[in-house]
Amino acid sequence: MDSRALRVLIANPSPDVYGADLQMLESVRALVSGGCDVRVVVPGDGPLVESLLTAGAAVGYLNVPVLRRASMSPAGLVRLAAQVGRALPRMCRLLRRERPDVLYVNTITIPWWLVAARLTGVPVVTHLHEAEARDRAVVRRALMSPMLLAHRIIAISNTARDAAVAAVPPLADRIRVIYNGVPSPPTSPSPAGHSAPHRLAVIGRLSPRKATHVALEATALLVARGYDVHLDVVGTCFTGYEWYEEELRARASRDDLVGRITFHGYRSPIWPELAASEIVLAPSLGEALGNVVIESQHSMRPVVATAVAGHRESIVDGQTGVLVPASDAVAMADAAQRLIDDPGHADVIAVAAARSADRRFSTHRYSTEISEFVRSLGSR
Repeated sequence: MDSRALRVLIANPSPDVYGADLQMLESVRALVSGGCDVRVVVPGDGPLVESLLTAGAAVGYLNVPVLRRASMSPAGLVRLAAQVGRALPRMCRLLRRERPDVLYVNTITIPWWLVAARLTGVPVVTHLHEAEARDRAVVRRALMSPMLLAHRIIAISNTARDAAVAAVPPLADRIRVIYNGVPSPPTSPSPAGHSAPHRLAVIGRLSPRKATHVALEATALLVARGYDVHLDVVGTCFTGYEWYEEELRARASRDDLVGRITFHGYRSPIWPELAASEIVLAPSLGEALGNVVIESQHSMRPVVATAVAGHRESIVDGQTGVLVPASDAVAMADAAQRLIDDPGHADVIAVAAARSADRRFSTHRYSTEISEFVRSLGSR
């Protein structure tokens, strides 16, 4: 590696491969292809590690606490503070040893890295994937305020930027929106089949916020209306949310859904599951953007998504997808039923969505923008 190459250290909260992790992987590819020396720090081994090595990054391990909703209780915050107190000196030692030109902190769930960067004099950028608008104002301020320590901020959407600025107005001057670059399937997608059983898919973390339960209820409504449908549930839960997965499995075992739901667990790459589907359901209660929607569009699969702000940045209702109110299983079932009943219209939406995704969320456009942005910080 050229000794003059920009040294970028990336801190990632997880060794898994979900939306924010996949986008960080695209950043790695962009920076490596641009001649940067990239090292990624993760808390442990996992499926992300092999992908990072293949992308040309070095990988290091440091177990750093992650801010989760499960920690947002008095006892949980006390435990979290103790964990951060133990981890912060190790983070500072790592930064002094690595001497990066830029520290790239992926998501707001590990804000202690911003503190470590300031303590060691390292320029730091935060990649903002979150857009929490449902929390109380005081909670939103607490979540977003640590980004005041970042020199620059990348927001994945206007939704994410607006949520951050609404919570902490001084952040406006340091945020730039760079839409995600979402890879396309490795081979050209084929149109969905339209014969029974009609396969629906819901993809993502199993959590109340992602509202997987709404997809199950929409499926139950379609079955009650006489439609031969099957729902593929793809994803796992965070530690601490096992109760939610248990509730989903209990619901799937009831008489009206038995045999209609398959839990596939974690899958990467996701393309085979999308190819096997006819319609993708995206019932999330809140999204900053939503990579699953864009992956589905790349795969020429029509999406029925909740009309939350992030989804409205990737879907034009009735043209590149169908938007329905959040938490409304009836509306989601109605929209899926219309697509099943009118496969020609479903195909028109799928084709238009694929063209839109190729134009707006290409990895080529993302690679150029992210590389230039990080280099501009490293040259400070």
